[in-house]
Amino acid sequence: MEPLGSTLTATYACPPPAPTSFLPAISTLASSYRNYFPHRNFTHSLSLPWRPSTYYKVASNFPTLGPYCTRSQRVSESSMLPFVSNRTTLFTRYTPDDWYRSNLTNFQESNTSRHNSERLRVDTSRLIQDKYQQTRKTQADTNQNLGERVNDIGFWKSEITHELDEMIGETNALTDVKKRLERALAESEAPLQVARECLFHREKRMGIDLVHDEVEKQLLTEVDVILCCQERMKLHLDKAIAQLAANRAAQHELEKDLSDKQAAQRIDDKCHHLRNTSEGVSFFRGVEKVDATVSVPESWAKFTDDNILRSQCERAASAKLRNEIENLLVVTANEMWNQFNRVNLAFTNRIAETADAKNKIQVHLSKTLQEIFQTEGTIESIKKAIKEKSAFLKVAQTRLDERTRRPNIELCWDIAQLRLVNEVYEVDDTIQTLQQRLREAEDTLQFLVHTKATLEHDLAVKANTLYIDQEKCMGMRKSFPTTLRLVGYC
Repeated sequence: MEPLGSTLTATYACPPPAPTSFLPAISTLASSYRNYFPHRNFTHSLSLPWRPSTYYKVASNFPTLGPYCTRSQRVSESSMLPFVSNRTTLFTRYTPDDWYRSNLTNFQESNTSRHNSERLRVDTSRLIQDKYQQTRKTQADTNQNLGERVNDIGFWKSEITHELDEMIGETNALTDVKKRLERALAESEAPLQVARECLFHREKRMGIDLVHDEVEKQLLTEVDVILCCQERMKLHLDKAIAQLAANRAAQHELEKDLSDKQAAQRIDDKCHHLRNTSEGVSFFRGVEKVDATVSVPESWAKFTDDNILRSQCERAASAKLRNEIENLLVVTANEMWNQFNRVNLAFTNRIAETADAKNKIQVHLSKTLQEIFQTEGTIESIKKAIKEKSAFLKVAQTRLDERTRRPNIELCWDIAQLRLVNEVYEVDDTIQTLQQRLREAEDTLQFLVHTKATLEHDLAVKANTLYIDQEKCMGMRKSFPTTLRLVGYC
C-alpha cells in the first residue's frame, strides 16, 4: 500500500476504451477502482495524457484539491482533513465548468445541425420542384421540336414524291422514244446492206462491165446517206442512253432520299409520341456523348433541294432530247427514201462474161486447198514432236525431283545435277520453240482457210455475174422499209 498523500499512477489492465464525445463516467466507489487498478505494478509510459499525476501534484500529508466549482472559494490546506476512504475523488478529470460547457456546446451543435438540416430539406424540396418543372419544360420543347421536324420531313417528302412521279413519267417517255430510235436504226441496216451488196457484186465484174457509171455513183451516194443518218441516230442514241442514266441517277437519289426521309419520319414520329410511361424506354449510358450527325438543318434542306433541282434539270434536258429524236426520225426517213428512189431510177442491167476470172479463181482455190492439206500435216508433225519431247522433260524433271530427297551432305551440286538442270532447260527450250512454230503454222492455216473462203465467195459471185444487175441486185431492192418503219414504228 502506497503512503498517504502519494499519487497512484493510473494503469489499465485492459486496453483503454475508445474516446467518445461524452464525458466519461467516474465512480466514487473504491471497489470500482480496484476493478481497474489492481495493486500490482505495470510498466507504462509517463507521457500518456490520461495519467492523473499530470493534473495533480504530490503533497506531504494533506493533498490539495483543485477548484471544481464556479466559485472562487478555496479550502485552505490547514482546514482540509485527510480522507482516505474518498481518495478516488483525486482522480476526477473534469470540473463542473467543463461539464456545463460541454452540454452547451452539444446543444449549440444540435441546434446548428438541425438548422442546417432543415435548410437543406427546404432547399432540396425547392430544387426538386425547380428541376422537375425545368425537365418538363425541356421535354415539352423537345416534343415541339420533334413535331416540327416531322412536319418538315413530311413537306419535303411530298416535294420529292411529286418530282419523282414527274421524273418516272419523263423517263418512260424517253425510253419509248429510245426504242423507236433503236428500231429505226435497225431498219436502216437492211437498205445499207442491200446497197453494199450491190456495190460488192458490181465491183467483182470483169472487163468492160466494171464501169463507174451513174448506178454506181448513186449507190455510193445511198451508202453515204444511210451511214450519215445512222451516225446521227447513233449519236442521239448515245445521248438518250446517257440521259436515261442521268435520269435514273437523279431518280435513284430521289428514291434514296425519300426512303431515308420515310425512315427518319417514322423514327421521329415514334420519338415524338414517346412518353415517360411508354413501353420500350430505357437507359442508354453515354448516348448523349455520341455525335453521329452528318448535317445541320440548312445543309439537310439544301441536300433535298439540290436533288429536286437536279431532277428538274435532267427532266428538262430529257424533254428537249425527245423532241430532237422525233424530228431526226422524220428527217432521216425522208432522206433515205428519196435516195432509194433515185438509185432505182438510175439502175441498169449490166452483163459481163467472167469465164477467165472464174478459171483463175478455181486454180487458186485448188492450190490453196493443197497448201491447207500440207499445212495440216506439218501441224500434226509438230504436235507429235512436242509430245515426244514431253516424255524427255518428264524424265529429267522426275530425276531432279528424286535427287532433292538425298539426305544431308548428299545434296551435292555434282555433274549429274548440272547436266539434269541443263537437260531440263534444253528440252523445255525445244518444246517452246516447237510450240512457237506450231502457233505460226496454225496461224498460217487459219489464213489459208480465210483465203479459201474468200476465193470460194468470189467464185460464187463470179458465177452469178451474168444476172447480178438484172435479177440479184434489183431483186434485193424490191423490198425497202416503209416510212413508218424508218421512223421507228412497227
